[in-house]
Amino acid sequence: MIERIIGHFNDSARFKLDVAELLAPVIASAADQILQCVLRDGKIMSCGNGGSAANAQHFSSKMVHRFEQDRPGLAAIALSTDSSILTSIANVNAFEEVFARQVSALGQQGDILLAISISGNSANILAAAEAARGREMSVIALTGQDGGKLAEQLSDNDVLICVPADSAARIQEIHLLVIHCLCDAVDSALLGVES
Repeated sequence: MIERIIGHFNDSARFKLDVAELLAPVIASAADQILQCVLRDGKIMSCGNGGSAANAQHFSSKMVHRFEQDRPGLAAIALSTDSSILTSIANVNAFEEVFARQVSALGQQGDILLAISISGNSANILAAAEAARGREMSVIALTGQDGGKLAEQLSDNDVLICVPADSAARIQEIHLLVIHCLCDAVDSALLGVES
């Protein structure tokens, strides 16, 4: 068992190093979009299912509260947190609409949707991205594998951060690291943090 656990650590560390140079430019592009959005008093709406919902909530909490240093809160909303909204939309409309309906109601031109989907094929994430386009919002897609249908939907104004792996565990580990990189980049720009 100990060897198996150490193997997970080694696999995770090796994979992170293998994709660092590939993902760094698109993470930087996404961070710049987020920074420009918050400087214009826009907001970032995030969504995902399961572990991706947890990552979306983690991102929003770091933006609203703090990452590693104190700063004024930044506008961010995780769309997976209000059980009354989620269940009423799923009950009357469909589960596919639970995020899109919120994006349509709350999103404004210039806001950003952080859409997190390991496969890039989650129907409710695809609908949310479509709703974001309808509100003239840009989309930052955090996916895995080949990016799925979400990658195909993106426009030139959007950013695709696709983790080239099939393992859900490795993809989610990188997604969490990407979220921390985004938060750090925004804080570094706002606070003048040394590298």
